[in-house]
Amino acid sequence: MVLAAGRGERLRPLTDTCPKPLVEVGGKTLIDHWLDRLAAAGCRCAVVNPCWLGERIVAHLARREGPPPLRFSPEPAPGLETAGGVRQALALLDAESFLVVNADVYCPLDVAAFVCRARRRLEAGFLAHLLLVPNPVHHPQGDFALGANALVYPDAKEAHGEPLTFAGIGLYRAEFFRPLPAGMRAPLAPLLRAAMQEGKVSGERYDGLWVDVGTPERLHALCRQLSAAPEENE
Repeated sequence: MVLAAGRGERLRPLTDTCPKPLVEVGGKTLIDHWLDRLAAAGCRCAVVNPCWLGERIVAHLARREGPPPLRFSPEPAPGLETAGGVRQALALLDAESFLVVNADVYCPLDVAAFVCRARRRLEAGFLAHLLLVPNPVHHPQGDFALGANALVYPDAKEAHGEPLTFAGIGLYRAEFFRPLPAGMRAPLAPLLRAAMQEGKVSGERYDGLWVDVGTPERLHALCRQLSAAPEENE
């Protein structure tokens, strides 16, 4: 599932007329970067949840050629947030486990390798396997912490390590979301923290290129970086 419902407040005024997933970096839209990576990894189907300027996202993707096949899970304004959006899309996802990525994140991740590692964790009983990155300048406190045996903890103190930032990329069991009422707004972080308290969330650190394209400054910096050395980042 490629999460595409966000309003992109910090990218205004650009996102007043262009939905954030359709912002271009490196010669293509953010969402096309992800769909191309998913296709290369053998993805059989991708679900997209349009909301803000959602008709433009659907129209853009209707012109897309090649895999993966797409399904749409439109959300009412202002959106259902991450967990609520995934819960609403469960029937379309039609799988007991699936990858969820933020469309507004740029990350040249080897998707197939990540999913392979993550599946082993889910087969061992975890409900979610997260990609974690070193804390960027704009988020120095991080989100969670990676401890021994790949366990993810709600804070660094409990894990006896430095905090890391959730990359917005994870593999989940469908049962992780099923208890939520369908159609209800629900953020992901509280759900993850509750599962972490039960030792049900694993993760891994990623030290490659990762950018949360959330502000004009970060967008412009990423465009400059990809323009300078595109072959190193793809």
